[in-house]
Amino acid sequence: MATRASATVAAGRAGRGRGMARCFRSPLRYHVTVLFLSARGVVAAAAPSRHARAAIVSLWPRRGEARRGGNNCEGSSLPVCLMIGLMEDNSSWTALSVDHIRISAFNYGIVSDPNNEGKEFPLSLDIVVPDDILERIFTFLPIVSMIRSTAVCKRWYDIIYSSRFLWTHMLPQRPWYFMFTSNENAAGYAYDPILRKWYDLELPCIDKSSCFVSSSCGLVCFMDNDNRNAISVSNPITKDCRRILEPPGESFPDYSTIAIKVDRASHGYTITLAKSKQVPEDYVRWDFCLYKYDSWSSSWVTAMEEVFIGWRGGDDSVICDGVLYCLVHSTGVLGNVDPRHSIIMYDLVAGPCKESLMQSSIPVPCSLTCGRLVNLREKLVMVGGIAKHNRPDIIKGIGIWELNNNKQWQQVGRMPHKFFQGFGEFDDVFASSGTDDLVYIQSYGATALLAFDMNQKQWKWSAKCPVSKRFPLQLFTGFCFEPRLDITA
Repeated sequence: MATRASATVAAGRAGRGRGMARCFRSPLRYHVTVLFLSARGVVAAAAPSRHARAAIVSLWPRRGEARRGGNNCEGSSLPVCLMIGLMEDNSSWTALSVDHIRISAFNYGIVSDPNNEGKEFPLSLDIVVPDDILERIFTFLPIVSMIRSTAVCKRWYDIIYSSRFLWTHMLPQRPWYFMFTSNENAAGYAYDPILRKWYDLELPCIDKSSCFVSSSCGLVCFMDNDNRNAISVSNPITKDCRRILEPPGESFPDYSTIAIKVDRASHGYTITLAKSKQVPEDYVRWDFCLYKYDSWSSSWVTAMEEVFIGWRGGDDSVICDGVLYCLVHSTGVLGNVDPRHSIIMYDLVAGPCKESLMQSSIPVPCSLTCGRLVNLREKLVMVGGIAKHNRPDIIKGIGIWELNNNKQWQQVGRMPHKFFQGFGEFDDVFASSGTDDLVYIQSYGATALLAFDMNQKQWKWSAKCPVSKRFPLQLFTGFCFEPRLDITA
C-alpha cells in the first residue's frame, strides 16, 4: 500500500492579524503547508520523514482569549492543530484562508493518541520541524521574509545564515535595484521587484556615490572615480566589506572599467580591471591594459597589454562564462556613420592569444549612442541607445540584443515608444544593468525605473521611488544586485 506524508499548520497573530496558509509541491514528495504570520516572521511546518508516526500537535491560544471559528481536533478543544500523517501525492499551490484564527503561535503542546489516556506532553518545535525540513521551507521564501525570520529565534538565524543547502536549493531571487543620487553620499533606496517596495539602504565600504560598480551573486565591487586603484567588495545586505589590494598600473587612466564574477559553488571571485590611456602626443594610439584579481590568492596579475589604433577602452565590461567582454569606442570624428562601438573578448581561462583583441572584436548591431553590457544566465546581453541616422549623438529608442553562439546579435526586445516617452527628457546615455532574467533601465535625469523581463518579454514600471528631484541638474544613477545572506567578501 502506498504511503502518505502530510503536514498542515494554521496560525495567526493575536489581534487584528491576517494569515494565509499555502500548500506547495515539494521536491521530496512532501505535502507541506506554510503559514506567513506577519511582517515579523513566518510559522511553518512539514512532515519529518515518511516513517514518522501520526501525531496531532496543537497551537494553544492565549489564556482567556475567546475562540473563533469552528476548528476542532479529536481529543482536544483547541482551535488549531498540526496534523502529521503519511501521504503520497503532491499538490499544486492552494490558498487556504485562516483569517478567522487568533492565537499565540509559540505556546504549544502535543495531544497523544487514546492509548496514552489523553495525557498531554510538551513538545519541542525542533522535533516537530527538523532542521532539514525547515531549510526546505525557507527556500520558498523571498529574501525579505528570510531576513525578518532571522529575528524569530536563534535557531532560525543559524539555519538561514549558515545553511549551504538552503542557498543552493532556494528559489531564484529576482535582482534588486539600488538607486542613489550621483552627487551625494553612498546612501539611497533598493527596489524589490517581487514585493514592489523600496528599502532605505546605505552602502558599506564607500562614503560617496562617485564610483564604478559591478555585481555578481550577492557581491558588489566598487571602484572610486577619483582613485581608480581604490577598489572594495561588499555585500549590501549583510554590510560585509573588504578593501582589495591596490592593482598595478596607472592610478589615473583616461578610461577604466571593472567587472566581478563570483563562483556560486566556492564563493570565490575574480575581478578584472581594464585601463585605457592615450599615448602622449598621439591622437590615434591608446594603451590598453588588463589586470586580473583572484580572491583565493588575494593578488593581481597583468593579464595583457596592447596598443589600440583608432580605438580606446570605455567604462563598461562584464564577465560571462569565463570570458571578459569590454565595450570599446572609435576615436573617429563624431559624424562618422560607421558604428562607433565594438566589443572585445578576453578568455580568462585560456589566457592571452597571439592576435590582437581588435581582430576578433564583435561589431555592435547598429549605430548606438551608448551601450551597457549585462550577464543574464551566462549569456551576453547588450542594452543600447539606438541613434538617429547620421546623428549618432541623438537617441531615438532603446534596444536589447543577445549574443548567440555564432557571435551574432539577436534582438530580443525594443522599448515601446510609450515607455520611452514615459522617461520624459531622455539623454543619449543612461544607466542599465541586470541579472537572472531581468533588465533595469534608468535615466540619469530622473528616478523613473523600467524593468524588462526576458522570459515574458514584458516591460513594467517599478513602484515610485521615494527619492525626489530637488533641483534641475540633479543626477541619479544605480545598479542591480542579487540579494543574498550567505556570500561574504
